[in-house]
Amino acid sequence: MADIQGSYDDLFTAVPTALAALLDGGDVGGSVAVFVDGEPVVDVWGGFADAARGVPWQRDTIVNVWSVTKTMTALCALVLADRGELDPDAPVARYWPEFAAAGKEAVLVRHLLSHTAGLPDWDGPVAEIYDWSAATARLAAQAPQWEPGSAAGYHSLTQGFLVGEVVRRITGRSPGEFFADEIAGPLGADFRMGLPAEHDHRVAPTVPPPGRDEDYTAGAARTVTPPTAADRASSTTPTAIRLRDGNSVAWRRAQIPAASGFGNARSVALVQSAMACGGSVRGVRLLSRAGCDRAWEEQFSGEDRVLGMPISWGLGYGRFGGTYGWGGWGGSTVMIEPEARMVVAYVTNQMREPAEDTRGLDIVMAAYDGLKGLQADG
Repeated sequence: MADIQGSYDDLFTAVPTALAALLDGGDVGGSVAVFVDGEPVVDVWGGFADAARGVPWQRDTIVNVWSVTKTMTALCALVLADRGELDPDAPVARYWPEFAAAGKEAVLVRHLLSHTAGLPDWDGPVAEIYDWSAATARLAAQAPQWEPGSAAGYHSLTQGFLVGEVVRRITGRSPGEFFADEIAGPLGADFRMGLPAEHDHRVAPTVPPPGRDEDYTAGAARTVTPPTAADRASSTTPTAIRLRDGNSVAWRRAQIPAASGFGNARSVALVQSAMACGGSVRGVRLLSRAGCDRAWEEQFSGEDRVLGMPISWGLGYGRFGGTYGWGGWGGSTVMIEPEARMVVAYVTNQMREPAEDTRGLDIVMAAYDGLKGLQADG
């Protein structure tokens, strides 16, 4: 069995066992954390930080968690909403006047957070995503692909720029700076959007699925024919993002708040414990309980045009029964269980083909085994 480092409550033995099984099954490396009431009951890691399997995964190894980053950016917006500085029902143009171009006057902030704004595609060059001003100007000029609020389509890369620019217009700080100052800093969480060079030695580069190389591209099932002529006229061909882009130094340094967050399972679980615990964790209150509850309010339920599957969107989080969270390209996952005040986080440098990847769910189910024992003891 793979060697698993770290610590865990005996009731949660199924979690490190599940991680070991993934490593034994061929995964390169990863870490898992389960927090209950803001404290770790599982904090484990194993495997290797490099594809050649020469560098062991360490306690402070960090990895690009891809779209798990969206939950961090959403939290920034929710904190501002809780402070009364951001109104989710306000037009985006109230905060970002240039955004009203091309028929977007009626796009609301909540449409950005719930993937219903009609701007799912990044159609510019890859190099432009590293230039905040250029990226946001491109999106401000873009026309929506559908009537905002009428349908959902996963904004895989664009959501971070859209929400992040609203955060920047309100606070005068980039989303990465706001997150560092107002969330990660107070909590002592080892998570960053825009990674400084001094942390490069800790990064575990993402490894493509077996049989793939670094030209492996992000993609999802898309509707073949949008339902109206207007939709067809405004649809775009999204730019393919390759794994080599995500492993580049330019990607690390840039703030791409939908997809370029770097951290480990411990830091992801710690930050999102604020949402699981009514807004406060380890004596630090980030937002009120009402502010947390706002995130769970359903904004859309139905077929997501980009993902090609039914989904329920809250404000920045996917809704799955009584749990909330999201996963990233490559397998990283965060799940929040407010009733049990639990967060489960899994991060990995090993990609698998999305249709075959159940690792996050396997880890979550293992955590529930431990939660049952904890509740029985309690």
